[in-house]
Amino acid sequence: MVPTTAPAGGHPQYRPISSHLAITPPVSVVIPAMNEAENLPYVFKTLPDWIHEVVLVDGDSTDDTIRVARELWPDIKVVEQRGKGKGDALISGFAACTGDIIVMVDADGSADGQEIVSYVSALVSGADFAKGSRFANGGGTDDMTVIRKLGNRVLCAVVNAKFGARYTDLCYGYNAFWRHCLDEITLDCTGFEVETLMNIRVVKAGLKVQEIPSHEYDRIHGVSNLRAVRDGLRVLGVILRERGVPRSTRRRRPVAAGVTVPRRKAT
Repeated sequence: MVPTTAPAGGHPQYRPISSHLAITPPVSVVIPAMNEAENLPYVFKTLPDWIHEVVLVDGDSTDDTIRVARELWPDIKVVEQRGKGKGDALISGFAACTGDIIVMVDADGSADGQEIVSYVSALVSGADFAKGSRFANGGGTDDMTVIRKLGNRVLCAVVNAKFGARYTDLCYGYNAFWRHCLDEITLDCTGFEVETLMNIRVVKAGLKVQEIPSHEYDRIHGVSNLRAVRDGLRVLGVILRERGVPRSTRRRRPVAAGVTVPRRKAT
């Protein structure tokens, strides 16, 4: 992908690199992982082959997570996490990205990498932040208890009421955004509440958000570190804290028009 001159304050234009691929910005995929060696084959087999880079953030795994990742994606960039928690891992991964678009994908095999096309398409069509939703029309989930579903609905309603958002899902880790968004939403939390913090701050910054219907599958191997009550309280704490922080006065940046996304090659 070869950038040409960027419009003032906007995204660069891109021209084709071959007659077989449409125009696309370079896309970085960030995968936080801890002891996910058994799940990584399922994660990587669905990733589009036109991705610019994959950044794996390893949370001090004691299994073969790093070795398996390097076998599956030889050019992978491995970042060793210094702190703890999903939020800390994502912040470390974002800092290592070189692509213009960043996509967050969980390492448990619950996400379909082919959906990345929909996220990138929304971004190059004008959105700043493409937010995955399991409850938007066309989405779904196989991996949510009744308690988690109820908690997510209540917390989502609170965020919508307090911040003027129109979300259908709040605590979902499959999202994508232009890298410039990181300049406008400072991330300063370490746990699973990081997704809620991002969702709130993009609204407060005046960024354009588009929800993307997404299907969440069951974790394939292992047990999640997420704890519904503990992490639900941390999410609530973020909401209450952010309510007292003023909105950003920055204006949303314009998006370059006329950019399209490559489709997955037929197999």
